[in-house]
Amino acid sequence: MKNFFDPMNLNWEARLNVTVEVMKELSCARDPQAMNQVYARRMSQLFPTDRIISLSRRGLNPPAVKVTRYNLWPNIVNPWKENGKLPIIEGGFFGELIYNNAPVIIDELKIPPDDPAAEYLENQQSLLAIPQYDQGEALNMVIATREMPFAFPHERFPDLVWMSNLFGRATQTSVLTEKLQEAKAASDFEIQTIGRMQHALLQTNLPKIPTLDLAVHYQTSSKAGGDYYDVFPLPKDRWGILIADVSGHGTSAAVLMAVVHSLAKTYTGPPWPTGLLLSSLNQHLARHFTRPFGSFVTAFHAVYDPNQGTLHYANAGHIPPRLFRCSTQERLELGSTPRLPLGITEKAEYPEQIVELTPGDQVLFFTDGVIEATNSNGDYFGIEGIDNALSSCPVGAQAMLDSVLKDLAAFTNDAPPSDDRTLLAAKFMRLT
Repeated sequence: MKNFFDPMNLNWEARLNVTVEVMKELSCARDPQAMNQVYARRMSQLFPTDRIISLSRRGLNPPAVKVTRYNLWPNIVNPWKENGKLPIIEGGFFGELIYNNAPVIIDELKIPPDDPAAEYLENQQSLLAIPQYDQGEALNMVIATREMPFAFPHERFPDLVWMSNLFGRATQTSVLTEKLQEAKAASDFEIQTIGRMQHALLQTNLPKIPTLDLAVHYQTSSKAGGDYYDVFPLPKDRWGILIADVSGHGTSAAVLMAVVHSLAKTYTGPPWPTGLLLSSLNQHLARHFTRPFGSFVTAFHAVYDPNQGTLHYANAGHIPPRLFRCSTQERLELGSTPRLPLGITEKAEYPEQIVELTPGDQVLFFTDGVIEATNSNGDYFGIEGIDNALSSCPVGAQAMLDSVLKDLAAFTNDAPPSDDRTLLAAKFMRLT
């Protein structure tokens, strides 16, 4: 094994087997420190040396150089985790080597005793200095030594240079991967925190409304989403219903959703006509939040009067809710006249419409993540999927949701959602 780099003394099959063993072991290393330990151990078997010193000038000014590894240190120091423990040498022989930016082989080494490198190279007579390049500069260097002179065959030196640099690139990739994993973990933690805060803004228990049974289902495509819903009391025993969908996904959508929540909760204008709330939201969003970032919000606002059994509503670019009349099997869209979403322009109007509900009527408010869910063939669940689920006229709002979600799960084969999904079901009961 010690003659691995001499093809005259080891046939190609044996060399290949050793190479495969090394590559397999390296592929199992979980981090750059583990990779380096595997590589150092294997190279010491294949290419025996007395001392191995690793140097770095990354982030330093000439002639300073940092010793990152030394095989005679009693305790291994992880240069990526414990960088502050590593010694820095000002100039001397090591500085000359690494700032020379080129491979060096010395057969009869002589180091002055006052040189900072002397303690690392005591009694060593043969030396290989192998630079590891980054953007064309030798930011790192591996030094191998032997106590005897002329110990390293010059003809094998090129193989060691390219092999060391390939390993250096692999190590750098591992370092970047580890940093990306750490950054992703930190990002995931932040997103989870935002997601928890966002969920705290949404109702978990809907209010009890006379003559109107309610149920809601909310599911995000990531740990934070941009869907929003709210059911809130109004004067004269009326109730407001608001559903909205922020463009985009993830953290940015969740933050804008929180803005919508804040604006809606602090609205102090007249509770009706229903378009007034949408106009107020639109002006604030367009003026301060959405236009600089190319974002927008679709929204549907309704006011339910339990005494009259009427639903007043206005639509701001949102998918029209479905009204299914169980008594006649009639299907209706609420607010189907095209209107601009919120946040595109300050000057937008949202006229109010009204529908009178009859006993057994089902109204389903939803976001586009429901109807745009796809199956394995790329087909959309669509409005047809919702209509089919409601056609059996389930008893109660929760039964409405269960029917839609069951059909949706079967259609998508329970695939995770690619967009946020919100469904708010309302079942109109007989007036008291």
